[in-house]
Amino acid sequence: MFFAFLIIAFLIMKTLGAAGNPVVKTPVLDALAKEGVRFTQNCVTTSICWVSRATLYSGQYLARHHFEMLGKGRTVNGTEMKFEIPQNETLFSLLKKKANYHVGHTGKLGLWVELDHELNFDFFTDEDGWHWRLIGKKMWHVTEKNTADALRFLATRPKEKPFFLNVAYFATHAVDGDVRQYMPQNKSMFMYVNDTIPIPDTATEEAWGKMPPFFGEYNEGRTRWRWRFDTPEKHQHMMKNYYRMASEVDTSVGVVLKALRDQGVLDNTLIIFTTDNGNFHAEHGLADKWYPHQESIRVPLIIKDPRMSQEFVGTTNDEFTLNIDLTATILGAAGLDPLPTMMGRDMSVLYRNGGIQKSATAETNRKTSASNDERYYINAASDGQGKYHSGSESSWRTEFYYEHPMHSNPQYIPASQALVRKHYKYFYWPNFHYEQLFDIRNDPGELDDLRNSNNPEHKEVLAAMRKRFVELKMLAHSDLRIIL
Repeated sequence: MFFAFLIIAFLIMKTLGAAGNPVVKTPVLDALAKEGVRFTQNCVTTSICWVSRATLYSGQYLARHHFEMLGKGRTVNGTEMKFEIPQNETLFSLLKKKANYHVGHTGKLGLWVELDHELNFDFFTDEDGWHWRLIGKKMWHVTEKNTADALRFLATRPKEKPFFLNVAYFATHAVDGDVRQYMPQNKSMFMYVNDTIPIPDTATEEAWGKMPPFFGEYNEGRTRWRWRFDTPEKHQHMMKNYYRMASEVDTSVGVVLKALRDQGVLDNTLIIFTTDNGNFHAEHGLADKWYPHQESIRVPLIIKDPRMSQEFVGTTNDEFTLNIDLTATILGAAGLDPLPTMMGRDMSVLYRNGGIQKSATAETNRKTSASNDERYYINAASDGQGKYHSGSESSWRTEFYYEHPMHSNPQYIPASQALVRKHYKYFYWPNFHYEQLFDIRNDPGELDDLRNSNNPEHKEVLAAMRKRFVELKMLAHSDLRIIL
C-alpha cells in the first residue's frame, strides 16, 4: 500500500464542483470523488492551520497536544510554544520507523518548529507564507514548487519500499499582510473573467449585526473582511483569484496522479484529499476561520482507497468524520494500530466490508475499540436515548466537541468552543461566558440564536447540550485512552 496525502490550505467545502459549486473548475478532484468517497460532514476540531496540522501529525485534539501557537520563540501565557508530541510518536515517524515507509513531505509543514528529520522524513521541503518567490534564477509560484517537489520525491523514491507522500499545498491560503491577498499564476488569469461569483446569503450587515455583542470592528475576522470583501467589486476580484488558485491546485493534483499512474502504482495507492480549515467568504460579515460556524469547521475530504468495497465507490458519506481520524486511518492502512494517546478512529470502516449501519445507537460503547487497541469508547449522552455518542464498535460518532483558543486578546480573536450535532449546535465563548444555540437543520446559516427562546423544546435541548458539552470538554482535556 502506497500513500498520497494531499492537503490544501483554506479550501472550504463548497469550493469543489463535486460539492455542487456551479462556477469553480475542479475536474480532477471531481473525478477523484467519483472514484472514491466524498465525506460531506467532515470537520476540523480546531479551525486554524497550525493546530489542525499538529492534530494530523499527532492524532490528538489541541486540548491534548497543546500546540496553541506557532513556534519559533512564540509564547502563550509566558510559555514558549513547542511541539510536545514525542518525535517518535508522530504520524511521520511511525510510518518511517515502525512500518518501514519512505516518507516525504512537500509544501507547508505549518508548525514553525523543527521536527527531527532522521526520525520523521526521508525527503523534506517546507514552503510557507508566499505565492511568488525567486529561487535561483527562476520565479516560482508556490503551487508550481509544491508540484515539482512532489514529482522529485516520486522520481527518487526507492522502488522496493512503500511510500507516504504528504503534499501540503500552501494555496489557497492568502499572503497575510499583502493587500493583493491571492496571487494566482499568470496562466490562470483568463479563468473566471466572465463569471460572477455568487455572494453567500449570510454575507449581509444584518448577519454581522447578529454576531455576539463582543464582535466589534477590530475583531480580526472583521478586519480581514475589510481586506477582501467590503465592496462588491473587491469581493468578486478576491474570489476569482481564490478560485484560480483552487483550480491550480486541482491541476497539480492531476499531475501527481499522472506520475503515480506512469509509475504503475496508482491503483495500489491510498489517496486522501482534504484541507486544514475552512474559511468565511463574507458570511456573517467575516473573513478567514477560527469560529465554530459551518463555513469555518466543515472542510472537504475525498478518499480513494484500493481496499474500498465497490458499493461505496462514487458515493458520499454524511457521518461526522474529523481530522483526528486521518491519523488512525493512515496508520491502519499501513498495518499499525493508533497509539493510546490518539483520539480518532480509522475511517475505512465506513467504506469497507459493508460499512457501518446508519443510525445505530452506542449500546456497546464501553467496549474496547479493537482487539489490539488499548482505547475505549465513552458513554453516550444522557439525552437522546443513546442517539448522541462518540461511536462504538457498531456505530460512528453522532456528535463532537470543537475548540479554538483566544489569540492576543478577546476583542481580536476570542476563544470559542462548541458541541456539534446534526440538528443543533451549541456555542460557548469562554472569555465572555456567553452561549448560543442554533437549529442548523432549519437554520443552516446559523443566524437565529435560540438561547433565549421560550420554546420548551429549545430550553430542553439547550440544557442537555450544555451538560454534554461540559462532559466532552473535560474528556478532551483528560489523559484517558479514549476515542472522541
